[in-house]
Amino acid sequence: MDWKPYAAALARAVVRPSSPWYQPVVDTPRHLYVPAWFTAGPEGWTRTDGPVDEEAWARAAYTDQTLVTRVGPHHADRAGPRPVIGTPTSSGTLPSLVVSMLTLGELREGHRLLEIGTGTGYSSALACARLGDSAVTTVDVDRYLTESAIGRLVATGRRPTVATRDAMEELPAEYESKYDRIVSMVSVPRIPVSWLSALRPGGRLVTTIAGTGLILTADKTDDGGATGRIEWDRAAFMQTRSGADYPPRLDDLFQKIRGREGEDVAVSPFPVLDVMQAWEVWSALTLHAPGIEHRTGADDDGTRTTWMLHEDGSWARAETTPGARTTTVHQGGPRRLYDVLEQIRWHWIENGELPVYGARAVIAPDGTTTLSRGGWTLTL
Repeated sequence: MDWKPYAAALARAVVRPSSPWYQPVVDTPRHLYVPAWFTAGPEGWTRTDGPVDEEAWARAAYTDQTLVTRVGPHHADRAGPRPVIGTPTSSGTLPSLVVSMLTLGELREGHRLLEIGTGTGYSSALACARLGDSAVTTVDVDRYLTESAIGRLVATGRRPTVATRDAMEELPAEYESKYDRIVSMVSVPRIPVSWLSALRPGGRLVTTIAGTGLILTADKTDDGGATGRIEWDRAAFMQTRSGADYPPRLDDLFQKIRGREGEDVAVSPFPVLDVMQAWEVWSALTLHAPGIEHRTGADDDGTRTTWMLHEDGSWARAETTPGARTTTVHQGGPRRLYDVLEQIRWHWIENGELPVYGARAVIAPDGTTTLSRGGWTLTL
C-alpha cells in the first residue's frame, strides 16, 4: 500500500501544519496499527480484515475516526467471522483526539512521557516521533495488547518501553519521579496516587474523568499534589479496567423494571433527554451520581423513553408521548436518580450553563480531587 498520501491527508485534516505533531502524523503508518477492527451491526460486532481490501483499509485507517479493536474479551486480530456481542474495551482512538491529548500535555524535546493505555500503539508511535523512543514509556493492563503493540512498533521502526501494568494500582519503584508528563488514553474515576509519584516536580498530567466528557490537566505542586483545570474541550475515552472485560451491564435490573410502575410517579416539565448526547448534563450527572447506566428507546407511535439504572438497585423510567411537552417519570430503589438529573437540568436552564467545564481542579497528594467554579464545588 502506498500509505504516505493517505497519512498526509490525515495530517491536514487533524492538525495544523505549524504544530509539532503534524510531521509525526505524516510519518506514521496508522494502517499497520489497525490491521483488523470491529464494526457494529444489528447482530453484533463484525470483524473487518484490513489486508483483504487495501483500499477500504486505507480509507478506514486514515479517516479521523475511532476503530474498535476489542469487544469484551475478543480481540479483532483473533476474532472469527461470526459477530461478537459486548462492549468495546479497546480501540484505535480517532487521531484528532490523540493529537489533542498529546498537545494538552505540552510535550517538548527532552521530556520523558508515561502514556497510560497503549491500545494499538499508534499514539506511542506519534510520541516516539516527537520525543525519541527512549523518552516514551507506555503501559496497558492487557498483555495481548502490549505484546501486539511491541510488534507493530518495531515493524515501523519504533522502540519505546512497553509494559503490561494496571495503571490504577501502585507502579514499580523505578517509575517514581521519572516522568515529566503523563498522558492517559483511557479515562479514570480518580487520579491514582502512583501517577503523582511518577511525575517529576512541576510535571504535568492529562486525563479524562470516567463517565464524563471532561479532560483534566494538572501540574504537580511542591506538596506532591497537583493543580489545574477542566479544559473547555470535550472528550471521552474508554474507562480503565483491571480484568479482561468491564463488569456486566445491568440487564437483569433492566428486564425487571422496564415497564414497572414506580414507587414514585411524577410529571416532569421537561421532555425526555438523551443524556449521553448532552455532554454538559451527562458530565455533571456522573460527577454527582457516578455509575448510572443510561438506555433509550422509541416506540412505533413516537413515544420516547429513557431509563437510568444503578447497581445499587435504583432506577428511573421517563416517557414523553408524541406532541407532549411533559414527561411521566417512574422511579424506584434506594435513590431517586431522575431527581438528580432534574436538579442539574434546572441549573442548566436557570444559568445558561453548568459549571463543570472550566472548573479549577485541586488534587491532594492522596489523589483526592476537588473541582470548583463560582460557588460550585465537588470532590471526586
